[in-house]
Parts: sequence; structure tokens; C-alpha cells
Amino acid sequence: MENELVDLVMEDTRDRMVRAIEHVKNEFGAVRTGRASSSLVEGLIVDYYGTETSLKQLANFSVPEPRLLVVSPFDKGSIAAIEKAIGNADLGLTPSNDGQVIRLAFPTLTEERRKAFVKMVKAKAEDGRVALRGVRRHARQELEALEKEEGLSSDEIERLEKVLDKMTQDEVAVVDALLAHKEQELLDV
Repeated sequence: MENELVDLVMEDTRDRMVRAIEHVKNEFGAVRTGRASSSLVEGLIVDYYGTETSLKQLANFSVPEPRLLVVSPFDKGSIAAIEKAIGNADLGLTPSNDGQVIRLAFPTLTEERRKAFVKMVKAKAEDGRVALRGVRRHARQELEALEKEEGLSSDEIERLEKVLDKMTQDEVAVVDALLAHKEQELLDV
């Protein structure tokens, strides 16, 4: 019985860490690099006939050129609402449409803006690391509760804590690698 509970705690911890990494990836995807990417606008909320809907559900995206994103709405009547949502998002992009599609031209980033984005990405990475350590702390608390309730040995708890530490270090290394990649992407001219 106690091994099943320990397995559940460890599996839950893995799942939470994977979700934390996914969150960091999504946060990084929302930071503009000067290249066109649909991840920057997919999550925007559009007032679609009185209903708040994500842009991802209202349109297709394509990148015909490195600095151009084309948003093709399924319903051409939603173009004005989509343009308004993009304008309100303060992304530094000016939408233009031809009645069929919306074009977003991505201007090149200034050196100052790139450094500001790098700073922002580093803060998001640190938030990810903090989240991972929080998952580890939560797992340790659950293991300590199992030690008291189920009579797990202190040796077993110590072994599991080492596994948790290793798991956390591995996931923090993933965040660091993602950060290095995003920094490189931002600083490439």
C-alpha cells in the first residue's frame, strides 16, 4: 500500500513539473523575437459577437515571410474584432487587412528593446524555477505526511528526497536550456 502511495506522489510530481515546463515554454513563446510567430497572438481574447473567444479558435495563421504573419479568419465579419484585440494587446504590431486576411508586419527590434525582452525572459525563467522548487517542496510535504501516517522509514524518505532533488535539477536544467535558446533568438539580429 505504501509503495502505491509513494508512486502516486512521485508520478504527480513528475506531471506537475512537466506542466511547469510547458508553462515556461508558452511564456517564452509569447515574447516577440522580431520573427513572425503565431504563438504571439494565438492566445489573444477576441470579443466575437459578445462572446470572449481565443483567436486560435477564430482563425488560421501562416508565416509567408520571416517578418510577416497572416491571420486568416474563418468568419470575415470578425476581422474588425480581431484587429481591435491585436491593437489592444500592445504588441507593437499594426494590423492591416484587405477584407480577407489580416497582415501583421514584425518590425526589427532595437538593441534596447532586445535587452528589455531578454530581461523579461530571464524573469519568466526564474518564475519557472521557483514553480519547480514549489512542486518539489509540495512533494516533500506529502512524503513527510506518508512517513507519519504510513510508517515509511527515514532511509526511504531520504532516498526519495534525493530522487526529487535530481528530478528538480533536471527540470531546472531544461528551463536553463530554454532560456539560453530564447536569449540567443532574441539577440540574433
